Amino acid sequence: MRFIVSLFVLMVLSACKQQDALPLDQQLYIWQRQWTPAHELALRDSHDDFSTLRVLALQAFPNAGWSRARIDAPLLKADGRPLIAVIRLDGQLKALDQDQVTTQILQVLADWQAQGLVLSGVEIDHDAGNARLPAYAQFLKHLRSALPTSLPLSITALPAWLGSAQLPMLLQTVDSSVLQVHAVSNPRRGLFDSDQALQWAKAWARITDKPFYLALPAYGVALLPDDGGAPVVESEVQLERGGERRELLADPLQLSQLGKALREDPPAHLAGLIWFRLPLVNDRRAWSLTTLRAVARGEQLVSQLGVTVSEHNGLYDIKLDNPGNLDSVWPARITLQAQSCEGADALAGYSLQQSPDLLTFTRLRDGRLPAGGQRAIGWARCANIDQGGSHVDP
Repeated sequence: MRFIVSLFVLMVLSACKQQDALPLDQQLYIWQRQWTPAHELALRDSHDDFSTLRVLALQAFPNAGWSRARIDAPLLKADGRPLIAVIRLDGQLKALDQDQVTTQILQVLADWQAQGLVLSGVEIDHDAGNARLPAYAQFLKHLRSALPTSLPLSITALPAWLGSAQLPMLLQTVDSSVLQVHAVSNPRRGLFDSDQALQWAKAWARITDKPFYLALPAYGVALLPDDGGAPVVESEVQLERGGERRELLADPLQLSQLGKALREDPPAHLAGLIWFRLPLVNDRRAWSLTTLRAVARGEQLVSQLGVTVSEHNGLYDIKLDNPGNLDSVWPARITLQAQSCEGADALAGYSLQQSPDLLTFTRLRDGRLPAGGQRAIGWARCANIDQGGSHVDP
C-alpha cells in the first residue's frame, strides 16, 4: 500500500513538472507609429509563433499633445489574432487629467471598433515615478469604471515600483501587468541584463496574485553624445545629430537562455512573454523575424556566415550569406583565391585589397546580416575564383 501511495505521489509530481515545462505564451508589440506595406509580410510570417498583438494606438506627450498611430485596420482584421490596444502616456506628463485621458482612450477604441476591429484588451503604458503611483491608481480606477466590464485592462510596469508600498494596491486596479525588464536603467550599461530580469520577475511574482507578462527586447538603439548631459538615444528614427554613435543591441543568446530558465522554472503567475517589437524587413535596429522566432521557440541559435560567388561571362558577383537562424555582425575580413583578375571592387561597407592570387575585403563600418539574408560585398572580373578557397574572419 505504501508503495502504491509513493508511486501516486511521484506520478503527480511528474505531471506537475511536465505542466510547468509547457511553452510560455509568446506575444508581440507592434510599435511603429506609421504602418507601411512591410507590415503585411511581418504579420504573415509571425502568425504561427506569436499568439497576440499588442498594438500602439495612442500617445500623449508633454507640450506636443495627443498622437495616434496610423494603423492598417483591414490588415489587423484579416490577421485575426487577439488584439490589445496600447495607450502610451509619457512619464514626463505633469499630471493625468482623468476625464480628458479617458475621453481620448474611449474615442480611439470606438474608432478602432468602427473599423471592424475586435479588441481583447487595453494596455496603459505610463512610466510614473513611485511618488505618483497613488494618483496613477486613482486614474486606473476611473478608467476601469468607464471601460466595458468585459474588456480586460492591463498596465506596463517598471521594476523600480518593486520598492513602493503602493504597488499591491496599484496592481489590484487592473487585470494583469506587463513587467518591462529592458532599457530600465542607465542605457550606457546596456539594454538588458538576464540575471537581473529573472530576479525582478521572481520578486514581481511574490507581490502580485494576478497574471503578469515579461516585456523582452528584440531590438537595438544607438547612443549619441550630448554636451554635459545624459546620452541621446536614437531608435527607429534617425536623429539629425552629429557625433559617433554607440550601438547597443539585445543579445539573442542571452534572451534565449532566459527563455529556457523561465520555461523550466516559471515564477508564479507568469503568463507569458511579450517581445518588443515586431521587426520589419527595413528595421535596421531590430532582430530579424527569423532570429526572433527561433528564440521564442527555444531553438539552438546558429549563424553560418559564408561567401557565395556567381559568374556570368567572367564577371563574378561576390556575396556574403547567412543561412543560419541567428543574425550576425559583418565579418572583419573576407579573402578569396582568384586568378588573372582584370578588375575588381568592393561595395559600400568594405574596402578591397588585391594581389596576384588573392582578393581581400576588409570591413570599414559595423553592420549586421540578418538570419537567412544575403548581401553583395563586391565584384571581380577574373579568369577564376575558387569559392572553396574563401575564408571568413569574424
